[in-house]
Amino acid sequence: MISTNRFTNIARGLLLPALLLLAWQWASSRGAASAYVFVPVSQLWAALRELAAGGELVLHLRASLVRTFSAIVLGGVAGIACGALVTQSRIADRLVSPLFHAIRQVPLLGLAPLLALWVGTGDAAKLLVVAIAAFYPTMLNTSEGMRQVPQRLREVAEVLTMTRAQTFRHLLLPAALPSIVTGLAHAQAFGWLACIGAELLFSAGPGMGSLLVHAEEAGRMDIVLIALLIVALLAQAMHLLFQRFTKAIS
Repeated sequence: MISTNRFTNIARGLLLPALLLLAWQWASSRGAASAYVFVPVSQLWAALRELAAGGELVLHLRASLVRTFSAIVLGGVAGIACGALVTQSRIADRLVSPLFHAIRQVPLLGLAPLLALWVGTGDAAKLLVVAIAAFYPTMLNTSEGMRQVPQRLREVAEVLTMTRAQTFRHLLLPAALPSIVTGLAHAQAFGWLACIGAELLFSAGPGMGSLLVHAEEAGRMDIVLIALLIVALLAQAMHLLFQRFTKAIS
């Protein structure tokens, strides 16, 4: 059974969404112009059923999720590897770090014209945008986590005559793991945002961003709102799943 305190917390959490829903429904009944902007809830439900019945929603959702997680894996692995490299090699640090810190100041979608010239405007461009979004936080957090390992622990490794590989495997990597996990959490959030942004910019092919663009061009405000709601709910769901994952491995 649900305890009284938990039931109270759930009720409080649902209060504001319920009030917003009532306000939305009231605004939608204020005339045709208001109904276009504040689409009635019944029309939103009908649009959701339309998308689900035609298979369009599943198609776009699958494309965005596969694109996001594939790029996060690619960008995350590259970020961890580069972050470890610049902490292990002074030459790599001097060569890579200034360029990295300069490029990451450029808005990600500001690189889109250059990426379009290099790889076109198809799936490769979208995947690259998301991978770069995941690369930035993982590299930064990995390098910072390894640099913050206390000097006394490094001295202990020297006393034990550990090799550089052993020091990395048994000291630096475990010590930096919380920071790496934080970087991956940021990569997940930034990757999803970058995926939707890339799909909005390169709207050819399936994806939630493409669905938004096509719905806007068709004047389907109901589908626009449904797509935005699904994007927000998926972002929250991925955040909660990643929180459980980090608790499981910690």
